[in-house]
Amino acid sequence: MTRMEKSAVTASQTTHQPLEPVSEPGRPPVLTVPGGDWLDRNAETARHLLARHGSLLIRGLGLRKHDDFRTAGTALLGTLSVEREGFAPRDDLGGGLYSATKWPADQPMCMHHELSYSTAFPETLLLGCVRAPSSGGETALADAADVFDALPDDIREPFSEHGWILVRNYGELLGVDWREAFGTVDRAEVERRCAAGGVEWEWSADGSLRTTRRMPAVRVHPGTGRACWFNQVAFLNEWTMEPAVRDYLVAEFGRERGLPFTTYLGDGSPLDTATVDRINAVYDAHTVATPWRDGDLLLVDNTRTAHSRLPYTGDREIVAMLGPLTTR
Repeated sequence: MTRMEKSAVTASQTTHQPLEPVSEPGRPPVLTVPGGDWLDRNAETARHLLARHGSLLIRGLGLRKHDDFRTAGTALLGTLSVEREGFAPRDDLGGGLYSATKWPADQPMCMHHELSYSTAFPETLLLGCVRAPSSGGETALADAADVFDALPDDIREPFSEHGWILVRNYGELLGVDWREAFGTVDRAEVERRCAAGGVEWEWSADGSLRTTRRMPAVRVHPGTGRACWFNQVAFLNEWTMEPAVRDYLVAEFGRERGLPFTTYLGDGSPLDTATVDRINAVYDAHTVATPWRDGDLLLVDNTRTAHSRLPYTGDREIVAMLGPLTTR
């Protein structure tokens, strides 16, 4: 038995036994429950534990089908939100259930907060394991307040003062097309949403879209009062792309139009490789991961806890659900 398994708490068959999950420092508590009907009686308990710990992994619910996960998500979140402006493709499975973001299995996905680049983002993210991979593929977590505190002053202070800028080129070659990202084919609707969110937009002659937005890089958690590093500065930056892919896109289409995304300091200053690497190094130092098992349900406080995905082998199927959206 692993140390993580030893820290899991088996819930009582009744609802009268108080639940006090124990976990290793920084890791989500693992709650092993007696069956799927446990959630019908204890959704509020699960939400309370999430608020206390920032994440919670529930095992033993017996979730197998997409409908099972959708029902569990509705019980926990009440309303499942529709994703808009995703940065990478994912399948819409209906009723607020989505596939995990499509990302090469042999490449890690950097730490991020769901839709932290948008004016509306979910307070809670739910991830469910329909099928665990043969190896790897963990959804890793990092405490965003601890990350903020650990960042060097010359990174933390200017981003706290100026925020960050995200520039996106929506196209079919890499990333997502604007029609898929915005969920509409109406340019006027896209412009309306951009204007409402303070996003600058520009259409090119070939019909592609380029947007620029400036946002805070830090969010104070409404429950804990701690400042959290809440952005995708180091993920959606050009220096995290595969060098060969980046060089080809820039050579073929130019830096302004070729890159699907890149980020800047909020005053417009470009970021160098060293800065991006230093941010990711702090994330790495605070990253924890628990292997998936079939039927697992992971609840994530989207402000308090960043998440990523490790490389994997085998056939992995993870589904995602977004809680009600909060507007900045």
